[in-house]
Amino acid sequence: MGVFVFLPLVLPLSAWPVARLAELHLHPRTATRLLTAVATVMALCSTLCLALLMVVGTAQLPGNPLPDGWSDAEVRAAVPYDEIAGKAAIPALVLVLAVCARTLWRHHRVARRARRALAALPSRSVVVLPEEKPYAYALPGGHRDRVVVTTALLRGLTSPERRALFAHERAHLTAAHHRYLLAVRLAARANPFLRPLRTTVVYTTERWADEDAARSVGNRTVVARAIGKAALLSGRGPVPGFAAFTGFAGFASAGPVPRRVAALLRPAPAARSWPSVFTSVGLAAWGAAVGTLVSAMSSANSAVTMVLILRAATPL
Repeated sequence: MGVFVFLPLVLPLSAWPVARLAELHLHPRTATRLLTAVATVMALCSTLCLALLMVVGTAQLPGNPLPDGWSDAEVRAAVPYDEIAGKAAIPALVLVLAVCARTLWRHHRVARRARRALAALPSRSVVVLPEEKPYAYALPGGHRDRVVVTTALLRGLTSPERRALFAHERAHLTAAHHRYLLAVRLAARANPFLRPLRTTVVYTTERWADEDAARSVGNRTVVARAIGKAALLSGRGPVPGFAAFTGFAGFASAGPVPRRVAALLRPAPAARSWPSVFTSVGLAAWGAAVGTLVSAMSSANSAVTMVLILRAATPL
């Protein structure tokens, strides 16, 4: 396997340039899909390589249940610095699996709690809560997708701005943005080098919903004004429940609102599926794509090599 087993652990660094440039130069839909795909593949590859290193490390521990042949010198020789890397991979992989499992558990727990809180209300696609804290969020899943908004927020918006708010939240549900957000959240947990991609996807999903809302309402200025008003009304206080966990509270939270408003006051971005290679974002996207491909090839090569070595080292 050689150094190939370590490459997927650091290749996420190749995606950092596109994580910054994508939000500036790509359509938010394209940026979200590209970055989520890159983050997911790289996270899976790095986790697989950690598992391969853990096999080598576990085989060196006294009293392990693995076949004795797996601790032979021929197996350890497949990994540079096998004693250090193998043993270090054991707690690293355990930590990755534990953190990812905790993230999934929290995601489902908070979603279940949010649905339970709305269970007694009429089964409608829009739920208006009589609360004095202004916020809005999209709640996917369950028997039906729902948009939750408080009366405090609705009071501060005009009728066209309310339509923009509902169009924004429905866009989150229609495009299943919660799945992209969960995928990049897990990827960032699996490999900390992927955190910039997660941060960008949180922003681009909001921009994606902004663009869909502007197309639905037919007035980009109305959507920009609604976002600005919602940010001023909500201030910087935390948004309760499911909204704070998923990131769907972006419409009514301060966050990167100035950038979103500025983007809406410009013409709609071109919906190109892939940027030209002769641009900075195109070069960055191709760099991330090559990094992802090399990561996949390295992890596949390492996995096949490890299987062949272990089969040869296992007594019949």
